[in-house]
Amino acid sequence: VQLVESGGGLVQAGGSLKLSCAASGNTANINNINWFRQTPGKERQFVAQMIIDSGFTKYHYSVKGRFTISRADAPDTVYLQMNRLKPEDTAVYYCNAEERRYSGVTGYTPVYYWGQGTQVTVSS
Repeated sequence: VQLVESGGGLVQAGGSLKLSCAASGNTANINNINWFRQTPGKERQFVAQMIIDSGFTKYHYSVKGRFTISRADAPDTVYLQMNRLKPEDTAVYYCNAEERRYSGVTGYTPVYYWGQGTQVTVSS
């Protein structure tokens, strides 16, 4: 599985950006796709998640109500619509996917993939 993010850039506070994460390869067993973000010197932070089969979503409290995660079926692409951006949203945003490799009665083994990241800069 390969993930490619796009859509980052520079925007003023209060503005909007829409990030895309295009998945390719053997995507049949992807269970969920997530967005994380990271700033220098800090740990990568969870932002949003979508469970592919059900469409269930969840968000970090700091972005709830401002960011929306969604998907398109063809091709396999997940979006992160970011509205009312704040300077503290400035970070490199990464797309992450969890593939579940099932093996009979033993359940599954999760395998994680990451994109290369896209920079989002929000000016005050």
